[in-house]
Amino acid sequence: MHRLLFLSCIFFVASSDPTVYFREDFADGDAWTSRWIYSEHKDKEFGKFGLSAGEFFHDEAKDTGIKTLENARFYGVSAPLSTPVESTEGKTLVVQFSVKHEQKIDCGGGYIKLFPSSLDPKDLHGEAPYNIMFGPDICGPSARRVHVIFNYRGKNLLLKKEIRCKDDALTHLYTLIVRPDNTYEVRIDNVKEQSGKLEEDWDFLEPKQIADPEASQPEDWDDNPFIDDPEDSKPEDWDQPETIPDPEAKKPDDWDDDMDGEWEPPMVENPDFKGEWRPKQIDNPKYQGEWEAPMIDNPNYFEDDKLYLQKDIKFIGIDIWQVKAGSIFDNILITDDEDFARNVAKETFEVSAKGEKEKKDAKDEEERKEREEKRKKYRLRLCVDTTA
Repeated sequence: MHRLLFLSCIFFVASSDPTVYFREDFADGDAWTSRWIYSEHKDKEFGKFGLSAGEFFHDEAKDTGIKTLENARFYGVSAPLSTPVESTEGKTLVVQFSVKHEQKIDCGGGYIKLFPSSLDPKDLHGEAPYNIMFGPDICGPSARRVHVIFNYRGKNLLLKKEIRCKDDALTHLYTLIVRPDNTYEVRIDNVKEQSGKLEEDWDFLEPKQIADPEASQPEDWDDNPFIDDPEDSKPEDWDQPETIPDPEAKKPDDWDDDMDGEWEPPMVENPDFKGEWRPKQIDNPKYQGEWEAPMIDNPNYFEDDKLYLQKDIKFIGIDIWQVKAGSIFDNILITDDEDFARNVAKETFEVSAKGEKEKKDAKDEEERKEREEKRKKYRLRLCVDTTA
């Protein structure tokens, strides 16, 4: 009995271990180039990545990621998952990574994509089919959003809710959780930003009912809310000319009727002109409202209780365009355990982010003091020059 209980405990612990499909922290120096493959897609000039922890960091070795290095370039690089995702049936899928836009990006992507086995890594490009696209995208001051795009039956479906991404120069962590109960959650910096149901927040499914395409509005349907008042009539003095001879005009003294012809005063706007008369409007007693076609069952509708399900994910890639380079990608994790992902975030991102912010705040304060000192010296010079 004790042996069975012991074996059951071992089985429970083993079965509850997280599956890590992919994890990358770029901690082994240039060895990352042996795992990640640059795209060689024709007709595109791709930028290069380089290792960097950025200007501000907590621990340079631990906080080093890959940084975009060239302005106005496409970037295309991918790596195979250490454990390809054959199916997420009955499982949660978690996609997590950090990105730092140290260049104060004004236009460019900071997202990642998950690709099927059909991807040729050396032919990675913007039109290559993908399973999921997730992460921040910035273009100007207003377009700063987190993309969550699922490919479903050959169509790329965009999240209908708005999630604003972070746009400062610090590292931020983005986490997507897709659960087998067809719900999702998006976290930024290990804090929930958005959540809901897949069916409600993406257009996965056709509507159950549609307006009957064969129906047409009856000829006697009255959809005019107002009609002319049959009791209203045009006033007798309504009709007046639009212009009249200027009553204040006088014939010039030197006007010669024989030479210049008969003098006529110039025309001016008639202050009594009222335009075209129209009867006043009253409520239409026969108004039936806006006609709407009757609803019928949609022949294209089908139910899918596995919207969460992902199959055949073999590669992860960075496929973006950036006007100004300088983004650093790091701590990429794909797993089936959201608690494990949160713990990884606490052990890596939260520690690094705290130290990074402290160093940046110290630098900002130092620069503020320098600016203040320069302003004091400038004001002092002005005073000296004024009294001299």
